[in-house]
Amino acid sequence: MALSRDEVIYIAGLARLTLSEEEIALYAKQLSDILGYIDQLKELNVDEVEPMSHVLDIVNVMRADKHLPSLSREDVMAIAPEHDAEHFKVPRVVKG
Repeated sequence: MALSRDEVIYIAGLARLTLSEEEIALYAKQLSDILGYIDQLKELNVDEVEPMSHVLDIVNVMRADKHLPSLSREDVMAIAPEHDAEHFKVPRVVKG
């Protein structure tokens, strides 16, 4: 499926891109090639292929969550550069 110059300009507009004439010609060919590959895939018979959610059989490799005791407020405030016993003090970053 070959894309026209106007279709490439339309797609570029959707992506908020400004293209030169050389880029329009290049992207027209590249996008047409991609659509050609998709057309080839449409020719495959996938009636007996079971749908899958992922191409690899992987499982969650992260560790299980464990409840651990947290630091006390006093311990945290003891290592804070500046605080008022309940809150951290940080430099103002918003004018106002």
